[in-house]
Amino acid sequence: MRITSFSNLADYARNAAVTPAVAVVEAQEEHTIESVITAAKDGIIRPVFIGDGMRIRELIEKAGAFPMDFEIVASGGAQESMKRAVEFIHAGDTAVLMKGSIDTSVFMKAVLNESNKLLSGNRLSVAGIFETAGYHKLFTISDMAINPYPDFDCKRAIVENAVKMLNSLGNECPKAAILSSVEKFNPKLPDSVDADALKRLGETGKIKNCIIEGPISFDLATSAEAAKIKEYTSPVAGDADLLIVPDLVAGNILAKCLTGMAGAKTAGAVLGAKIPIVLTSRSAAASDKYYSIALAACLGTNKI
Repeated sequence: MRITSFSNLADYARNAAVTPAVAVVEAQEEHTIESVITAAKDGIIRPVFIGDGMRIRELIEKAGAFPMDFEIVASGGAQESMKRAVEFIHAGDTAVLMKGSIDTSVFMKAVLNESNKLLSGNRLSVAGIFETAGYHKLFTISDMAINPYPDFDCKRAIVENAVKMLNSLGNECPKAAILSSVEKFNPKLPDSVDADALKRLGETGKIKNCIIEGPISFDLATSAEAAKIKEYTSPVAGDADLLIVPDLVAGNILAKCLTGMAGAKTAGAVLGAKIPIVLTSRSAAASDKYYSIALAACLGTNKI
């Protein structure tokens, strides 16, 4: 079954046969506690709160819940919290890792540390799913958080990670737009060259289970009217499921414009590791964190 909305995503996570446990690292943050408690009450996850035990209990009570209803693991700081989370994962006690108030660099350093054995051998990337009134369906953007200036091989991995995620969410052949400032091949623009090469990999079947178009501009990828005016023909034009940005800066700006000015709902996950990882910003709204938890729960249990 294909996921077509965020409520749809939450429903699938809620009705899964297995409820995955989530290790929440440095959980003592209000929006994090709020979103995790809501997800737990909805039957989406079983949380393990790791961090400042006293503060976590205070925030649980502030959210109108009872601390005794949750597993709380006290730790002496961010490093210890990450260590405990990794131990839970390897013991099979948790299936999803979630960042709380811990600094992203500290969190990701632990994820990338080979001794923690969280890596699968694949390149890591972040994919964000967006829902906005300005577009007719859910769409995904990648990568806007991990790979600053991806080379061609990295971009290929970013595409493959995102396509695999969308396939697992029921989209058997997502339409991928490799974004550039232009829609025609220009050998002087590196992002145009990479986009053209990625399209060729799609056409020859070296990247499977998707349709790839590139280079293509944002307006042509998302607006059928713009494609009509510019007489641009492609099955991806105006109907993209996946937007691959040229670098982290472009992706970060695009994502924040969508959430900040266009009011988009969003859910995101780190892909390519052995388990799904929720890496929302500390300033993210509770609803964004809730839907990210639902997404990770779906990916972690492979229920779709």
